[in-house]
Formats: sequence, structure tokens, C-alpha cells
Amino acid sequence: MYGIALDLGTSGFRAQLIDLKTKQVLRTAMTMRHPLPGGNVIDHLDFALEVGQDIAHGIIMDAVKKVIDTLDVDPSNIEKLVVCGNPIQLSLFQNSEIRDLAYAGKNMQKRLGVENVERGARVFPASELFKGVLEMPKCKVTVPPAIAHEIGADALAMMIETDFLNQKEVSIVTDYGTNAEMAIKVGDRIITGSAAAGPAIEGQGISCGMIASPGAIADVNAEGNYWRLSVLDNSMESKKGDLIDPVTGEVIEKGEYEAAGITGTGVIAVIAVAIETGLMEQPPKLPNGKLVLGKGIEISEEDISEAGKAIGAIRAAQLTLLLEAGVSFEDLENVYMSGASGTYVDCRKARKIGSCPDFSRKAVQFGNTSIALAREIILEDSRLDEVIALAKSITADHLMMATSETFKNIYTCELSYWTEGMTMKLYKKFMKMYKYPPFPEPVEDAVMEKRAAKDIEETGGIPVQIVEEIGTTIEVPVDGCILCKRCNEECPENALVTIEKNGVRFASCSTQDCLGTSCRRCVRACPMKAIDFRNISSLSAKEIQRNDISGEVY
Repeated sequence: MYGIALDLGTSGFRAQLIDLKTKQVLRTAMTMRHPLPGGNVIDHLDFALEVGQDIAHGIIMDAVKKVIDTLDVDPSNIEKLVVCGNPIQLSLFQNSEIRDLAYAGKNMQKRLGVENVERGARVFPASELFKGVLEMPKCKVTVPPAIAHEIGADALAMMIETDFLNQKEVSIVTDYGTNAEMAIKVGDRIITGSAAAGPAIEGQGISCGMIASPGAIADVNAEGNYWRLSVLDNSMESKKGDLIDPVTGEVIEKGEYEAAGITGTGVIAVIAVAIETGLMEQPPKLPNGKLVLGKGIEISEEDISEAGKAIGAIRAAQLTLLLEAGVSFEDLENVYMSGASGTYVDCRKARKIGSCPDFSRKAVQFGNTSIALAREIILEDSRLDEVIALAKSITADHLMMATSETFKNIYTCELSYWTEGMTMKLYKKFMKMYKYPPFPEPVEDAVMEKRAAKDIEETGGIPVQIVEEIGTTIEVPVDGCILCKRCNEECPENALVTIEKNGVRFASCSTQDCLGTSCRRCVRACPMKAIDFRNISSLSAKEIQRNDISGEVY
């Protein structure tokens, strides 16, 4: 019999097949993207609210089935499935209430009748969700508890799997990802928050970006006048890549492993090394407007700005938590970093550019804490009871960054620094104007400890399986379409084509490629205002899952 540990991340899904007898991980599979349109949880939430939650749920279940199929196991032999993720992902997975997550205001929640949605632990037969999708007659699905409706199983996992909860000194833990969940502990008080950093922190939204997977550049280091690439291999371990001239792209020396793209940690390293070597005196300006890391792998000034927005959101949120907790910046003792970006990033470089506070006295890097907690619950039945008890014992306040004036002020400075060329000297003047304390001097002798060499330490005896196609194709009738194809041309991900079936024209969209509500270039580009994604709600979830392009493509 087998168990499956599943992490429903905002930028993609990760799953592990576990032998329940030997307790060994047999296989690991991961997706390159999320199956729903968009690069953050707000996009996914908007999609579900706009086109219908049943449709969003159906797309997610179809993607989960594809991931499980990749693990190459007889579904009838799956006994346990433990799922971790943030509240939005877990609610869409379970097809449960999401409106309370969409509206922060208590009055609106009350009007909708969703002011006190329960998100405790659940154990239920797989047939409740997978009927008609995947037959797992012996399987029980376990969803760990949330602490509060905004603080889900993934945030709980990052607190449990690190030393965070045991610390007496001021400590911050951050899951470095698209949604960047974080918490600060001051004495017995815990304040949680999240920064919608966006997909750039995990390599998406970057012109040559990819999530942490085989072939991704995870780090760069200066060697004389040249840069040495570090590339992830099939076991997700860092290997020596090419030695290159970052200005011309010339390969000075071939490495052990070929690069296919760059992940978020690689971009952070590029920014740090470019600043240290003088190639970038002030973000986002680069020599000749770009840096060349390999064939088809170029970092543009736009990429620097995109990464800077993510870095800035995280730094602004961490500073806001410190100010909200009423402690000085100098009081920060420990920083815990989890998630793929938290694992692979060079901590010194992260501190250099601000995605990790450079004034903490200790920084500890962990791996994927969500899948680690899911694996523990699979292997030890009593672990779930311990997690439930711990969730009840944690008293946490949640800070909504979207409504925080402090976050807005600091993030405005971050945006100006990363996208408009504002100097750090002027940034500090604005901090003083807002009456915030000055940044402390960097702690040069900080302890930096790496407790995980890989995002997922145990991957099984075979290379990580990549699930490429996980989304589906949705079709929206476009009455009044004049076939100008501006929507097709404007789509930055080539996710949209115009088709005709039985005399009716449709905008056909690949969900896994679409950037969601944070883009909408196709909608704005249409001169006839013919594209309205709400029209898809007339289709059922099963129709969405089996939909394909069978009409004439224009």
C-alpha cells in the first residue's frame, strides 16, 4: 500500500509516492506551473469567483490526477493522501467556501453569510472528491488544520518544521514563494502575514524563467571577470554550469550541466553579483540593457524590475511585521527561510539585496516544509493529532498587508527603488519622513546555516518527474468578433487563439499559460469588447476538463 504527500503550491504542485511498509519515498513529481490562470492566489481566487468555483475545482482535480498518474501507481493501492497548501488552494481543492477569503471586511462576510468558516483538519474518503476523476477505493484524504482562515496548513508547516516556535528571541519565518507567507514571534505573540510577491520569486514572469527544476540556473558566482553558473540536475542538486561572460554571453568554459532557464534564486544571485561587480550600479539599469547567461537565456531590465517587485514586497512585509510587533529592527535574532526559493538561494546574496534582512544575527535555510509535514502525517497517524493540538495552542494575529498603511508606504519606496531608479539614500530619507526607524548596519558576522541541500531532500531512486501539461483549454464565445486577432497578438504567453465551431467564434485559452486577472491584455485589446470570461460559467466542470480545440483556428 502507498501514500501520497501533495503540496498544492501557488506556482505549482509537488507530490511524493511513499511506500507505507518501508516508509521510503519512491517517486517525486512536480508541475512547472499552476493549472489555473494567474501567478498568485488572488488571480486563482478571482478566476474561481468569476467563472465558477466548480470549474476551478474541476481544473485542479484534473491536474492532481495527472500528477498522480505520473507517479505510476495503481490507484487502488493508494491508502493515504495528505494535502498541504494555503487556504485558497485547499478550499479550491475541496470545493469548499472561498468567499470569506475574497472579502476581508467583516460586514461583507456577514452579508454573504460566510463570516465564520471552519477550516479545521479533515479526514474523508477520496471518493468524495475524486469520483469520476480517479478511483481510489481504499484511500483516505487528510487535510491538516488552519490556525485561522487566512493562516493555512502551509503556514502552519513552516512554523512546525523549523525551530521558529521554540525561539525566545525575536524571530521571523518566511516561506519564499509566490504568496510569501511569513510570521514573526515576539515572546508568546505570533503575528502572521503574507506578501503577494508574484511569480518572479520562483522564476515565473521572467523572460527566461522557470521554477526550481532540472536545468534551472539556481545560482551564479563571479570568477575573475566571468560568471560561473550553478544548474540543478535531475536529482535537484546543484551542478557546475558554464563559465560565461555575462555582457557578451561568450562561453569561456563548458560546465557539467546544461542550463535551460533560470529560477528565482538565480535571478536574485544575478542581481547581487551584478551589483557587487559594478555591472549594475542602480537597479534596473544593465549594460546594453541585458545580461546574457546562455543561448536563449537573457536577463533584461524588465526582468530586474519584475524580480525587484517581488523582493520589495517581501522586504516591505518583513519590515511591517517588525514595526507592527513593536520591536526595533536590531532586535531581530533569527530568520528562517523555507520553500524552494528559501532553499536554493545563496543567503549572503539574499541579504545583500534585501529579500532576507541583513540585520538579523542568524539565518537558517530549510526545504519544502509543506510536503515534509504531509509526509510526516502519512507515516505517523498520531502526527495529525499533534498538529491539531499545536494549531489550537498557537494564538496568532493576522496582519492584512493590503490594508496596512505602513506596508503601502514602504512598498512604494521599494517600487521606486527597483523600477524607477530611486537611490537607496533617497529611500532612507523617505523612511525618516514616515517616522520609521533607520535601517541598522548589516551584521557582517551573522550565522548562516543551511539545513537542506535540496528543496525536497528525499526524491526517490529515480529523477524527479516533470508534469508539463496540467491545465486545460477553456473556450469563451466572442459575439461580435471581427477576427482582427489583436487578442492573440497581445497575449504575452501565447495562451490564446481564436477558433470557430459550427459558425460560432470562441476565444480558446490554455489555463496553465494564461496570466489571469493580473494581465487581461486580451480583454483590453479587443476593439469590440467581445471577450468576457464570465461566459464560461455556462459550461460544467466536466465539460471544462475534457474540452479540446477541435474547431478551425484563425
